[in-house]
Amino acid sequence: MLMLFWIALFLLVYSYLIYPIILHFLVTPKEIELTTPEQWPSVDIIIAAYNEESCIKERIENALTQNYQGNFQILVASDGSQDNTGKIIESFKCEKVQAYNFEVNRGKISVLNDLVAKSNADILVFTDANTDFNTNAVTILVESFKENIGAVSGELILETEDGNQNLDGLYWRYEQFLKKCESELGSLLGANGAIYALKRDLYLPLSTDTIVDDFCIVMNVKKQGYDVIYNDTAIAKEEVAPSLGDEVGRRIRIGIGNYKAFFANLWALSPTKGLLSWCYWSHKVLRWFAPHLMLITFISNAFLVSHIIYLNLFIAQIVFYAIAWQGQKRINNNQKVNGVVAIISFFVSMNVALGQGFIRFCKGHKNGGWKRTARTGDTK
Repeated sequence: MLMLFWIALFLLVYSYLIYPIILHFLVTPKEIELTTPEQWPSVDIIIAAYNEESCIKERIENALTQNYQGNFQILVASDGSQDNTGKIIESFKCEKVQAYNFEVNRGKISVLNDLVAKSNADILVFTDANTDFNTNAVTILVESFKENIGAVSGELILETEDGNQNLDGLYWRYEQFLKKCESELGSLLGANGAIYALKRDLYLPLSTDTIVDDFCIVMNVKKQGYDVIYNDTAIAKEEVAPSLGDEVGRRIRIGIGNYKAFFANLWALSPTKGLLSWCYWSHKVLRWFAPHLMLITFISNAFLVSHIIYLNLFIAQIVFYAIAWQGQKRINNNQKVNGVVAIISFFVSMNVALGQGFIRFCKGHKNGGWKRTARTGDTK
């Protein structure tokens, strides 16, 4: 039990704290060198939407404002939406917009597979229905491609309104740092689903029950031997959900997708993949199994309380989880909590949702269906 306790605790601390510190001293992120192509490649902006009547019109209009000098189109589809999303996308008469109003809800990846199959462009740019691009975003993504670069991830900025206690924005900045460092090491894992591009020929259709599509699509690019880079000057923006409670369902669903992605990418675990494998283990795998490590740490600690140091550690764990529970209770009641309590609550809630995702994965809940996340601008 003693060894089990310290191994589990170390792996948790390593993944969330030691690994980022190592990257901080090992890597200095540099600005991506842009290259203006002699001939601008054709681009298709891919948007799959489900029940997004509140933002899909603005999303398409925003995409049309791109200052890209080459030919580009917007391929947008409604996946069996139960609101007016389908009618809204069909209302666009611009020749740059190709709208597909699918009557049956099949899941996001099915729609993405269909849209890519309809595309003849050189470059695909994937984005979400609630995202806004800077006007030069597509241009920067395209100018980032070089001979052996197969995909480019842009930067997603999560915007938070005053009074919003959802710490997704803070955690996202932490994740952005890791992505930039891993990009410098040639080991970027996945992409920001709101803004990334890849060469059309490198897209491999995914199984229809895939959930974390942005991760799996880009990992397939790496598997084919191409580089993936992160360019933080290609900027997209999204609103953070009003509270963590609005994110729980999404996080559980992503948790299911993470475990499915784990088994779909066993190849990346091999030490023969070098830095990619190290980053994958440190950044992804240990995070995905953090709920298990937290549970092991707590249970193994309970068997060691006869020693005073482990009794104190066990009490500290109980206090830690009590703070998380009380803090989340206050947040759910729209009561203000201090920064430390908010971080602890966020960390525990995130891993509880991930753990629930694992349980559902084991029970066979692996389909690719989706449900939109509530947003600040939604009409109540």
